[in-house]
Amino acid sequence: MFLEIPDVLTADEIARLRAIAASAVFVDGRASSPHSMVKNNLQIDHGGDAHGESSRMLAAALQRSEPFRNFAFPRIMAPPMLARYTPGMSYGAHADAAFIQIGGRSLRSDISCTVFIASPDSYEGGELAVRLGGASVAFKGAAGSAIVYPSTTLHEVRPVTAGERLVGLTFVESQIADPFNRELLYELDEVAALEGLNMSWENRTRFQYVRTNLRRMWSDAG
Repeated sequence: MFLEIPDVLTADEIARLRAIAASAVFVDGRASSPHSMVKNNLQIDHGGDAHGESSRMLAAALQRSEPFRNFAFPRIMAPPMLARYTPGMSYGAHADAAFIQIGGRSLRSDISCTVFIASPDSYEGGELAVRLGGASVAFKGAAGSAIVYPSTTLHEVRPVTAGERLVGLTFVESQIADPFNRELLYELDEVAALEGLNMSWENRTRFQYVRTNLRRMWSDAG
């Protein structure tokens, strides 16, 4: 299941992230995936102040997003980073690493998230294509929007043919490890938000009983 979230970033945050990227040092994207034969992009140098500021800004934006929290059930999130694609760059079909080292612990990548920073009309190509069975679903979001999708999927960034694709990337370890269980809880929570007040108090209590205990049963609270 995918979730497209509009307006994760404010206009001021988009402008600031673009300014940071314009002056920051970017390095070969294979620094974080040295054995990849399909990764051809640039990522912000993690040793600079620009990475720290942009990462904090992206993390804060996602953490305040109620749709993101409701969908991901985040337990821990990797520090987001900026990635850049210029003409000729792409990232071929791949699956994200199962575990990512964050400080002194490993993060299990349950959910991947791309935050679009460049306007879609400012570059050609560069769609994020996520495979769904024998087909691919392509995303090229508006500046400030995000796409959240299971890290278990095969996905790719199609070649950029003109302009520059600038995005933020992060990975989430969810409290609900099983993607099917996570989807069911998300749908139950959506129904509760939309219809809960229309239920009798007795039925609403019974519904809440089911939601709460399923979450207790399926959660890994850490």
